Amino acid sequence: MTFLNPPALYTIPVIIISAYLMDLILGDPKWFPHPVKWIGRYIIFFEDKIRKIIENPAFATLYQRGDNWKIEAERVGGIFLFIVVAGTVYGLTWFFLYISHLTSHTLYLLLVIFIAYITLSVKSLHQEAYSVLSAMNKISIDEARKRLSNIVGRDTQNLSEGEIYRAVVETVAENTSDGIIAPLFYLAIGGPALALAYKAVNTLDSMVGYKNETYKNFGWFSARMDDIANFIPARVTAVLMVIACFILNFDWKNSLNIIWRDARNHPSPNAGYPEAAVAGALGLQLGGLNYYFGMPHNRPVIGDNNNNFTMESVKNTVKIMHLAAFTGVILFSSLLLPFSIW
Repeated sequence: MTFLNPPALYTIPVIIISAYLMDLILGDPKWFPHPVKWIGRYIIFFEDKIRKIIENPAFATLYQRGDNWKIEAERVGGIFLFIVVAGTVYGLTWFFLYISHLTSHTLYLLLVIFIAYITLSVKSLHQEAYSVLSAMNKISIDEARKRLSNIVGRDTQNLSEGEIYRAVVETVAENTSDGIIAPLFYLAIGGPALALAYKAVNTLDSMVGYKNETYKNFGWFSARMDDIANFIPARVTAVLMVIACFILNFDWKNSLNIIWRDARNHPSPNAGYPEAAVAGALGLQLGGLNYYFGMPHNRPVIGDNNNNFTMESVKNTVKIMHLAAFTGVILFSSLLLPFSIW
């Protein structure tokens, strides 16, 4: 927002630190109508409209160009979905910030902090991980599997105890980038509108970015844009995790080694970096066999099988997540935000 007067530079660290503290205190309350949930509903609404157009016989006749017309139509529809959703989120956020800026500098500042807060997921990531541990410890493995299904895409109904812990370690590691460091990065370089637009991109990928029959064409563009959006944040996250491992007295040297050796083993061009950082530091082997919709998927492993997965593995991963988040807050507050263009 270069033509708006942003808060003075001395207040910019206050914005990101305030948002971080709000997230630690409030997290993501179940009763709160979180904007990301609205984005999800918006995606469902527009996907339905676009698919009805694609499947309309009149459209098929108009668009048909050989046997691949439906593939092309789905790809174009997916691109349109991405542009509409990401563009709307960015535009509306920018508009409300502009109106608040015209109304009151204080209102503008509070709205900036609030938007920054809702893009972060530190407390909710902690709570979801410990919810699975609590179920395993106090209720039953079936309840742990059920709670795990809320935070991972794989089938959970038949997972062993160790596999449950592995799934939690993997999702906490990956989402340290997606849910914490990446929003901070986009807040730093483009302000709250870009940070919330990033959340829209991430939500699009999680909803339509699958490689199954339904979404392999329709969701390919959203998946590719998510890969691009997370390219830098994932690698920054890995570095911050190594720093966190050094402070926590975990094996930070092996963390670096596994990042260098195994980070590219992951099917995602980005998720392997934070996962490799955690795997190396804790002597764990991530990856391997998972089931999605009943179908087995055996991906290359990350790390060495030096230690078994336990509750302590999850707790240590959460510690790494927290310290990486804190380090990221300090980094982006002190180094990037004073040079931001928004």
